[in-house]
Amino acid sequence: MKLMIASDIHGSAHYCRLLRERFLQEGAQKLILLGDLLYHGARNALPPEYSTLKTAEILNGLKEHILCVRGNCDSDVDAMVLEFPVEAEFALLIADGRTLVLTHGHRQPARLMPGDILVNGHFHVPAFEPRETYTYVNCGSVSIPKENSPHAYLVLEGSTLVWKDVETGAPFLTRTL
Repeated sequence: MKLMIASDIHGSAHYCRLLRERFLQEGAQKLILLGDLLYHGARNALPPEYSTLKTAEILNGLKEHILCVRGNCDSDVDAMVLEFPVEAEFALLIADGRTLVLTHGHRQPARLMPGDILVNGHFHVPAFEPRETYTYVNCGSVSIPKENSPHAYLVLEGSTLVWKDVETGAPFLTRTL
């Protein structure tokens, strides 16, 4: 199964449109969104083409493909304009025999099982860190990257993780689980 994982769109219709283009090009079965979809957040500058309603419209066009968890900038009002579930704090997904623990990243699950893969956004920096009993993965940020990282999304296919630039679709980091 091919999964595309993204986070932190923060209401940028420009970057959301690019994300949609990349999703269609990738041919992934699911688009996993790890929160902070519509609102830019009090600590962030407005991203390019900031429009919560345009962003919602673009995402709603992909609703049958989306699995989403709630971010710290997402609100109950967002659920009124988005046509897919956005209220879950975390989700578990079994992919190719591996358990992915999906969360935004501002709250961590109470317990992770040995071998789990914790996948989040929130920090806006791509990461892959084998830890004592689990693996930590951050997909980066679609619209407001930090620490000189590109506008990013992540593709998981089999045991291969590939981080790609949402502007060009070019890979910039590859890891194996």
